[in-house]
Amino acid sequence: MTTKDFYNRTKFCLLLIMTLGFAVSCEEFLEEQPSTIIDSNYIYTTEEGLKSGVVSLYKINRDRYDNSIEDYMGGVLIPSRSDLAFNRSGYLGLIGRYERAVSPVDLGANFASSLFWKHYYNLANKATDIINAAEVIEGVDDEIRNKIIAEAKFFRAEAYFYLYRMYNNIYVTTESTTVDNAFNVIDAKSTDDEVFALLNSDLTFAIDNLEWTDTFGRVTKGTAKHVKAKVAMWQGDWTEAKNQAVSLIEEGPHSLVENTADVFAGDRNHAEALFVVQSQNDVLGGGDNTMINANFVTQYFQIPGIEANVEQGGRGFSRILPNLYLLGLLDEDPNDTRNDDTYFRLEYFYTSGDNIGEKINIYSPITDTDPEGNDYARYYQRLHPSCLKYAQEDDDPESYLQRSNILVYRLAETYLIAAEAIMRSNGDPLPYINAVRNRAKAADLTVVDEQAILDERARELAFEGQRFFTLKRMGQNVINRQMRTYAGDGKYFPANFNGSKDPRINWMDHFINFPIAQIDLDLLGPNYPQNEGYN
Repeated sequence: MTTKDFYNRTKFCLLLIMTLGFAVSCEEFLEEQPSTIIDSNYIYTTEEGLKSGVVSLYKINRDRYDNSIEDYMGGVLIPSRSDLAFNRSGYLGLIGRYERAVSPVDLGANFASSLFWKHYYNLANKATDIINAAEVIEGVDDEIRNKIIAEAKFFRAEAYFYLYRMYNNIYVTTESTTVDNAFNVIDAKSTDDEVFALLNSDLTFAIDNLEWTDTFGRVTKGTAKHVKAKVAMWQGDWTEAKNQAVSLIEEGPHSLVENTADVFAGDRNHAEALFVVQSQNDVLGGGDNTMINANFVTQYFQIPGIEANVEQGGRGFSRILPNLYLLGLLDEDPNDTRNDDTYFRLEYFYTSGDNIGEKINIYSPITDTDPEGNDYARYYQRLHPSCLKYAQEDDDPESYLQRSNILVYRLAETYLIAAEAIMRSNGDPLPYINAVRNRAKAADLTVVDEQAILDERARELAFEGQRFFTLKRMGQNVINRQMRTYAGDGKYFPANFNGSKDPRINWMDHFINFPIAQIDLDLLGPNYPQNEGYN
């Protein structure tokens, strides 16, 4: 084998890993193998094989969360880049402060390549293999066939939608990768029309062929309607977004749970949940331990007289924290229960010793009335409010690693989508936004505008992985204003203020899109476009 042949076969192997996700190593692939091993029609020739293939999509989807790269950043990288976060330390801090993942060749871009670009192309193309095989297989009942295709089409749409929102310059395809086409050069990104045509086609099929209810953890008609409403928002199709959201709210079996304390309680198997990624070994797709919760929880247990406990967040290392902007939004209404240790732990209490049960206040932040604070850096590390959305009641408080279920989509966001879509088209948005506020015991709004939507989404959905994409969808002016005004904590954390660690200064217009890692561009055609600003 010549050096050129070896290079071409290695490139082919990497393309297969990026697109098909087969459980075969490059070394194994480089051995002489029959071409049929990569033929999806060879693999998916039975009904049971197709069903197993669908289950594998749930596993692949979860892999982003399970991957241990830099403290499991696959579950927290996007939440770190927002106007609601203070990024204290670690590699996630570097990414959240726009010190990393800002160049096609830096390590952060390579991490994102593995956790997002390759991950979602793997998912999309595995789904495509299942779809294409299921459409031609004989001897399968049409209802079963359509259910298989519907789940696979949901995951393909979900994958391409995530890639589009994150990278913008993406390519989409409905063709399976084979020996015959694997060396075809991908030299141009798909147009927006091509991307949205595929997303809408796949999601429409999923809506038409999925049931409202299914086994906990599986996608349903409601999951697909929710994502289709989100896709319509990105297209500026407010009528479609409104119709899908209102249909889900009024026609489906879902409802807001009664109290904010119930939203993230237990295993998240409740009426509000639209899609929950599960973690246990014996459930759909399986799972593994992660440090997602630990990234959001402070090191309060380092203070003598308090042990790590689930009620106060479990064991964390204080990477990503709610900033003063978010805490101020939560504090605007004193009755808002989202500011009452349900979504966030605001105060910590001694659990042993002479002061058991008393509030801990040995450190304090810098404020307008206390410009020095009391060891403000230690306050951020140990006593700052923590996000509790990834803690679970059966977590092990002695471990940073947990198996908590992850609530990806829920009906509260559907209500806020309906409110915004109606605000931007016609009708009364107040009943929808106030339904979310009423559940939190917050006072009704009387007027809804874009900022009211942004603020309510912050209070309700902070750190659930939606904020960066919401700001981006609303446009360059909105994301610039929010990032440059609110990201981090500005003068209240002097160590980061006006320096290389200040996200408000570091933010640049073109960060609205992530850079496509050079290692991925090298696998594409020479004319494939990098996102603007990274060339």
